[in-house]
Amino acid sequence: MTRGYGQYCPLALAAELLCERWTVLIVSRLLDGCSQFSQIHRGVPRISPSLLSQRLDQLIEAGIVKRVPKQNGASCSYRLTPAGLELAPIVEHLAIWGQRWARDMIEDDLDPAFLVWSLHMRLDASKMPLGRTVIEFDFSGPRWDCHRFWLVNDNGNIQMCLKDPGYEVNLKVQSDLRRFIEAWRGIRDLRIEIQAGKIRLHGPSALKQQLTDWLLLSMLSPYPRKRAGREKRIRSQIATG
Repeated sequence: MTRGYGQYCPLALAAELLCERWTVLIVSRLLDGCSQFSQIHRGVPRISPSLLSQRLDQLIEAGIVKRVPKQNGASCSYRLTPAGLELAPIVEHLAIWGQRWARDMIEDDLDPAFLVWSLHMRLDASKMPLGRTVIEFDFSGPRWDCHRFWLVNDNGNIQMCLKDPGYEVNLKVQSDLRRFIEAWRGIRDLRIEIQAGKIRLHGPSALKQQLTDWLLLSMLSPYPRKRAGREKRIRSQIATG
């Protein structure tokens, strides 16, 4: 195999597959509960559909993923096998290590589509009003595609929209993209950023007060930065008041 290391070491054999670009992220999306090709793609928005298909085929060949046909035969879903499920603690600990020790984010890392996908996975519908609630996010920043996105909760069915869904917006959130990502990751304090007007909310007062109850932060937000740099300084300044 051209991508192999030429070693019998089990770590080398595992790395042949898992260290290919995008592979661990695809496994992570499957662990998050994504099962449709389109769902996985939205969770890894910068991979091309053809490469995503190729990586899924490699994971199927390796026995990590299985393809499950639908009854109508028109499409299929993807599920982790027992071997794939065993990767859950490995992926979790790798993500925690990244939160603590990976490099600071650069401009090219600030992907608004991935942010909104992450937000829709962490929206607590049980604390939201009955019926339909639409949250619009308006991000500013250096990227050309920093603009508007929507989260729609319709009685517990949460969808992310890259185009205007056509519903009345109940709450609008405006922010610099980097600042919001830093708040989402726990580097900044979301409530403090809102109170200071750095993250601006537009809508009824009751809904503005409830946003931080609806929106759960990244599961990695409790883990403080340990690598020296800008993000650690921001977190340390907030922690010391």
